[in-house]
Amino acid sequence: MTDTALEAVLRRDRAVVTAALVVIAVLAWAYVLWLAAHMVMTGSPLPDGAGSDIAGVDMSNMGGMGMGATVAPGFRAWALADFAFIFTMWAVMMVGMMTPSVAPMLLLYAGVARKARADGRPIASTGWFFAGYLSVWVVFSIVATGAQWLLARFALLDPLKATDSAILGGFVLIAAGLYQWTSMKGVCLRQCQAPIAFLASHGGFRSAPLGALRLGVDHGAYCLGCCWALMALLFVGGVMNVLWIAGIAILVLLEKTVPTGQLIPRVSGASMAAIGTWLVFRVL
Repeated sequence: MTDTALEAVLRRDRAVVTAALVVIAVLAWAYVLWLAAHMVMTGSPLPDGAGSDIAGVDMSNMGGMGMGATVAPGFRAWALADFAFIFTMWAVMMVGMMTPSVAPMLLLYAGVARKARADGRPIASTGWFFAGYLSVWVVFSIVATGAQWLLARFALLDPLKATDSAILGGFVLIAAGLYQWTSMKGVCLRQCQAPIAFLASHGGFRSAPLGALRLGVDHGAYCLGCCWALMALLFVGGVMNVLWIAGIAILVLLEKTVPTGQLIPRVSGASMAAIGTWLVFRVL
């Protein structure tokens, strides 16, 4: 294959991978938007007739109260279907939030895979790597589901699934802000910002599917180490607050793709810590 033909094929492959990632992200965001709109209309993200608020807040005692009314929500024990539904919500939301930021890595992988096949040294497909990456966020979604259950158990969530406690919200902001300044954040972010450096430090691409899956898990673990504290902020602004979700997703994307080193996380971290401190002292 000539260099010109190979370059044309690489451009086509990048276009195909980009289109696939766009479709995945759009479908995930469409699901999140549908859930958010359904919740605003019904007070519950569940489909009609599926029961009371799945987040564990019993809405049956609200009667004709408006959204601004003060209520004392009661905890409704979650059934297995509730856990499954909330887990699915978190998993799909993570796909929608994280796919754009991992796109540069996936495009690099797809380009190298095509060239490797043309040279007779094929490597495992991009799908294996992406599956490994997403598996990390699936595990995180299990943990997030448990955290949401715990907050609901103690009636600390409002209808948008944000914490009702200003003190708790303030401390989460402070903790997330301080984490933005830690060496762990810096190490993980550098691996996410430089796909080639990540591959070089992890032995390069893999020819076996399980090897590519493991490589995706490794990259996802760095991504989780970089972003888990930001995801915890969903409980501050609202798990079903679409603007808040989009804001965090944009911050994650900027941290990983804009070549400013540690500037963005440190500026955002200082802002989070300052706002969190203000919230705590306002209550105290």
